Amino acid sequence: MSTTTGHPDLSNHDMPRARHLLMLEFGSRTEFDDPKLEYRRLFSELMGTFFLVLVAAGGGILHAKGQISLAAAVVAPGLMVLAIILFMGAISGAHLNPAVSLAFAVRGDFRWRRVPGYIIVQLLGATLACLFLLAVFGNVEHLGATLPGPGYHDWQAFLMEIALTAGLLSVILGTASAAQNVGAIGALGVGGYIALAGLWSAPVSGTSMNPARSFGPALVSGDWTAYWVYVAGPLIGAAIAVGCAIILRGRGGDPISHAAGSGTLTPGRAAEKARLAQDIDGGKVIPPGLESTSADTDAKP
Repeated sequence: MSTTTGHPDLSNHDMPRARHLLMLEFGSRTEFDDPKLEYRRLFSELMGTFFLVLVAAGGGILHAKGQISLAAAVVAPGLMVLAIILFMGAISGAHLNPAVSLAFAVRGDFRWRRVPGYIIVQLLGATLACLFLLAVFGNVEHLGATLPGPGYHDWQAFLMEIALTAGLLSVILGTASAAQNVGAIGALGVGGYIALAGLWSAPVSGTSMNPARSFGPALVSGDWTAYWVYVAGPLIGAAIAVGCAIILRGRGGDPISHAAGSGTLTPGRAAEKARLAQDIDGGKVIPPGLESTSADTDAKP
């Protein structure tokens, strides 16, 4: 169970090793099933999605009213996501997006049994944010809903959402992996991507990349125009990103990816993540997915 360079191969575990990693990731069965811990994870997602949609939809309303620029309206959500990842990412993983939860689950970095709860509270957080906006502004400007821009058809917005979400999920999955090992700096990559995507693509589709972000305004305002675009587009984009991640880095499942996707709330998870990060930085361990590349390099004369 080692590479040609003598480093441990983290991509192949025997059963005792696999069980050990699962214990480090999820803690004991009692800890995992502790409703107090799950409540904190779900509340984290609820709170984070509330603030994301508050800024994203609120910015859309104020831009439509001519009170802030388009640049401000699209950069603000990116900055909010950056802040949310930094202040609560360790609790729940800061998904804030059903497409992200599904992508992490497919990658093996998030338990499938937790996906329904995450998606429900994400939709609830988005709805509460729009109810707040409704109380402040009234039912105006579609409550900041994401809609195809003037002169663009649904299919054009659909294709744009696929491409944008594939890029977003590639950034999220990449910065969450042990191969990159960038830790909290990943928040800059994710927040920066959201801002950059909005700066050039908002006139086409509104740059949602998030079914929950589009759900809140649609439900509260009662305007479901083209909503399918903002469900199907992000989900297909997420599937493409997962496929690209497998090609680039292999399957997920390492402690760093687990911690990024599931948070470090369970005892032992943060320590294992930090230990692996230090070993990678010190050259003691080859990141999962890169073992073959390292072996090929060392074999060259």
